Amino acid sequence: MSGTIDIPRRGLMLVLSSPSGAGKTTLSRLLLESDQGITMSVSVTTRPKRPAEVDGRDYHFVTREDFERMVAKGEFLEHATVFGNSYGTLGAPVEAALRLGRDVLFDIDWQGTQQLRQKARNDVVAIFVLPPSRAELERRLHARAQDSEEVVRGRMAKANDEMSHWAEYDYIIINEDMDTALKRVVSILGAERQRRDRLTGLSDFVRTLMKG
Repeated sequence: MSGTIDIPRRGLMLVLSSPSGAGKTTLSRLLLESDQGITMSVSVTTRPKRPAEVDGRDYHFVTREDFERMVAKGEFLEHATVFGNSYGTLGAPVEAALRLGRDVLFDIDWQGTQQLRQKARNDVVAIFVLPPSRAELERRLHARAQDSEEVVRGRMAKANDEMSHWAEYDYIIINEDMDTALKRVVSILGAERQRRDRLTGLSDFVRTLMKG
């Protein structure tokens, strides 16, 4: 028998959270490059656009007033303020992707993850990425060379609070080696895609089998 049996399924929301510097952004990029079935959620933000960023690709950049209007209208699945800037995920494009069987990747913190669970618990698969040690986390933050010493200190101070929420996640990955961490994310995604309750076309497939 040749070919691939394609059973329709509902997409899932794959959340990657971690303290800043633990590797979730790199893991997200590598996953998107290796898997055409998943797309990145593009957040709305009040943060100023950096020179290399493109509006609509990296973020949807809006004014604080526009952001507050979106909050008031209930347009966000989740939203939060981080280091003085607001970020949010629009619900409509995510739901459209899930209905088409596409998975959506989220690079958000524990607060955003809690909000997603409150609104779409059955769709959320949450992974928390831990660094192998505090010393390595600090080394990675300095190696990025994109933050001031004051900002690095602030991120390190915030790391304990972020890591204290590890037990709220479905899966934990210790990112000692990026290749190994990526393989574990891919493995989790593959298994979650095959959950019976996500395979919306499975009942029809089984009925066809039984008739045969």
